[in-house]
Amino acid sequence: MPEEQYKPGDKVPRSGIYRVIHDSNHHEEHEVTCVYGKAFPPCNHCGRHVRFELFRAAVHIATHKEFKR
Repeated sequence: MPEEQYKPGDKVPRSGIYRVIHDSNHHEEHEVTCVYGKAFPPCNHCGRHVRFELFRAAVHIATHKEFKR
């Protein structure tokens, strides 16, 4: 099953590591860390054509029950 893709301006649904898919003429795929609730940004080169796929979800330490104050 293909992963759901997100575009610039969409809100990050889960904190974690996301695969970044650029315009094929610009850059190879790579991974970045994104935080829940923040907006996915546009690429400086591809603009709004860049896409993001969740690679591995992770709980942000600020929201983990063992560290939350």
